[in-house]
Amino acid sequence: MTLIDIQEINPRIEVDLKYATPDNFTKEILYDFKKCLLVKEAALKLSLVQEEFEAMGLGLKVWDGYRPMAVQWKFWNLIQDERYVSHPLKGGRHTRGTAVDLTIINKEGVELEMPTSFDDFRELAHRKYMDLPGVAIQNRTLLESIMKKHGFIGIETEWWHFDLEGWESYPPLEKYDCLNA
Repeated sequence: MTLIDIQEINPRIEVDLKYATPDNFTKEILYDFKKCLLVKEAALKLSLVQEEFEAMGLGLKVWDGYRPMAVQWKFWNLIQDERYVSHPLKGGRHTRGTAVDLTIINKEGVELEMPTSFDDFRELAHRKYMDLPGVAIQNRTLLESIMKKHGFIGIETEWWHFDLEGWESYPPLEKYDCLNA
């Protein structure tokens, strides 16, 4: 299976691939590629999400897509808590090219207020957590509703994480079997 660079489908989607930089919870560069890679179906649907946000004067910023299995293992060894990191023996969600971590940005590329920053492993980041500023709840709800409308489902513990519906039917991918980045 081949993965597609989301910016080849829609170059207006901003990509800030956190694990290709030290600006992540590990403080290490973990990816040797800088493109957000997804299966074609996920990339096409994410482009529709971007188009809907553009009609509102907004857009998407993506922090993560496909994740190599070696990185999934590294995360698991650091945080052995399946609320936040999928166990690699179960394949992981990002390793299939069907998961995306993202937020909403304005026309100037500034991130809208959300409950937390990316990769926050506290209850504040949970989708149903409500002791937050109203605008953060509104933005979280907006993101979730538009992602859901276009075939993505969220997980309870990370407001930024979305899986393509039916993600379970895609196999985990080994980096060199699918990566042409």
